[in-house]
Amino acid sequence: MNKRIYTRTGDDGTTSLFGGERVAKGNPRIDAYGTVDEANSVVGVARAHLASEPGADRLDPVLRDVQEELFVLGADLATPLDAEPIVPRIKDYHVEQVEERIDDFDTDLKPLKKFVLPGGSPAGATLHSARTVCRRAERLSVQAGTSIPINDDALVYLNRLSDLLFVLARWANKQAEMREDTWIPEDQSDEDSVPDGDD
Repeated sequence: MNKRIYTRTGDDGTTSLFGGERVAKGNPRIDAYGTVDEANSVVGVARAHLASEPGADRLDPVLRDVQEELFVLGADLATPLDAEPIVPRIKDYHVEQVEERIDDFDTDLKPLKKFVLPGGSPAGATLHSARTVCRRAERLSVQAGTSIPINDDALVYLNRLSDLLFVLARWANKQAEMREDTWIPEDQSDEDSVPDGDD
């Protein structure tokens, strides 16, 4: 008989952290790493869309790496700082790697002068969505850090990752030759709006 997926141990509204401590499922730490898991899933949706779009050969391996790093991040947030981590925690080199990816993909993009309206190709639009979930994970992690110790590198990683997802969304849209719509205040013209991806 296969092992059951359900354990019933969480039926009382609690869950286990790495290290053995049980906390309420509404604990700020759970909100934080649960939202990291959500961001990971949205990145997975972006990868599914990307399979039928141009640029997949270059972008998909990066998104896979991001998903694996988000598992590391989730484990980090689920492990109290005074507990022995099951997997290595997020370190400054993770942040440096994200910055290198940002610089690499951003060189293919025109500088922005206006706010981009999230959208574009299915992959690009989904990466914009992943960015907003990542920002929420960051806010919840910062909030959790007001009451419990949180790895500082994990917070920096989340901040930088949302920037990467924004750049990757723009890059995916450029590969798909999707025009970037920008927010234009009523008292301004659209002459400085971001041009088509081919330009």
